[in-house]
Amino acid sequence: MSELSVKDGLNAMDVASYLRRHPEFLGDFPDIALALTLPREQGKAASLASYQLDVLRDKNRELNRRLHELIEIAHENEALMVRVHTLTLALMRARTLPETANAIVAALGEDFRDPPAYAGAQAGAPVFVRLVLFRADPDLPAAEWLIAEPAGAVAFPALAEFFKRAEPLCGRLQQDKLDALFGANASDVQSAVLMPIGAGLLAIGSADANRFHPGMGTVFLKLIGEAISTAVARFPVA
Repeated sequence: MSELSVKDGLNAMDVASYLRRHPEFLGDFPDIALALTLPREQGKAASLASYQLDVLRDKNRELNRRLHELIEIAHENEALMVRVHTLTLALMRARTLPETANAIVAALGEDFRDPPAYAGAQAGAPVFVRLVLFRADPDLPAAEWLIAEPAGAVAFPALAEFFKRAEPLCGRLQQDKLDALFGANASDVQSAVLMPIGAGLLAIGSADANRFHPGMGTVFLKLIGEAISTAVARFPVA
């Protein structure tokens, strides 16, 4: 039977004997050490009291670290929300599909060009925006950032799984995906984010390999994608 098993008639001497044989016990159960009432006369429990204080200090440092992280995340989320709101207003002001397309690229190209807020990132790394629309419209601009493909998703076999999942994709893309979206700039794109926008997709590539990664949150990316999808849908295919 394990020494940790409860014994009939267990008394204080049994507990004391166990603790003497297992001096590491309080290290395994720091909550018990913090709950103990210690005698302080003549310095009898000075070492244990010091241990308790060290544990409390460690917990305090950890709580402070987590608090600072939460505050930083809150600040970043606030900034992202402002950007999403600004983009939404720009889309609402656009009266034609070309104006909408220009507003999308102008806003996102500027937003994602800002110096990243995470440690080790390459501040100000260039970004490459690609707007893919499954339609043909003579009024749409002939621009590098716009891919008008009336054939739809079948024209992008490399992105078949992405269109099937219809969820934002972040990280380093395979070469066939980069070639399909970024063409001549494919070699410059080290990380990217793809957002489905209903009848099409939005791709943002960065020269910074750490700018977009699989672990990043996608809530705001989904909000951006939904706003753009709704804005584009206002203009029916001719």
